[in-house]
Amino acid sequence: MDFQHRPGGKTGSGGVASSSESNRDRRERLRQLALETIDINKDPYFMKNHLGSYECKLCLTLHNNEVRPPTWAPSLGVGRGLRHLGLGPGLPVGGLPSCICPAHRARRAAKEAKEAPAQPAPEKVKVEVKKFVKIGRPGYKVTKQRDSETGQQSLLFQIDYPEVAEGIMPRHRFMSAYEQRIEPPDRRWQYLLMAAEPYETIAFKVPSREIDKAEGKFWTHWNRETKQFFLQFHFKMEKPPAPPSLPAGPPGVK
Repeated sequence: MDFQHRPGGKTGSGGVASSSESNRDRRERLRQLALETIDINKDPYFMKNHLGSYECKLCLTLHNNEVRPPTWAPSLGVGRGLRHLGLGPGLPVGGLPSCICPAHRARRAAKEAKEAPAQPAPEKVKVEVKKFVKIGRPGYKVTKQRDSETGQQSLLFQIDYPEVAEGIMPRHRFMSAYEQRIEPPDRRWQYLLMAAEPYETIAFKVPSREIDKAEGKFWTHWNRETKQFFLQFHFKMEKPPAPPSLPAGPPGVK
């Protein structure tokens, strides 16, 4: 027999493999590649049934081995077989189309999450509110001032806490008109809150203007001997509106 001029033949080697042998060899190589790449036992969609065949829950199909045999289309058999193995796109296997399984898995996971029964929301961490007997509102004094050099307006607050608890320092914070529930919200105003145990929290309604936080423009002081709390802040200067531009007149007219 002439092996020299036979296509694919070579002297000293076996005969040319048939198509069935080539397919069997290709399926075995794909199976070995799959076993090295991914653990099929941990795949939630690919399982082995009681008959010894493999079942894919993602596509609802049955298979004789781990890799789908190329029976649908010779050119897409390997690519479709890789879908069940969870291999990502871009895997160069013979130049065939890459796997599109991640999109299917994401769609399937979203569907299962939507159909799953609603789980109870985790309980929020409860913060115990400190309870104490309030003895009334503290005395206060508010002074309006204006800086002679810069012309900035400022407010000076003096709060008296003669019966303040031991080790307690008064606290303060600014609150927008949309946080409070006492008055209808008005964007033109904001509130300055003062609190110290065991006195009630008091609030001052001040204009909703930007406050100057520069050094010396905003300061607080707590006098432990006289039990008085001082707070002063300055409002930033508002830029005057630009004068309207007049239309240009005819030439020669000033």
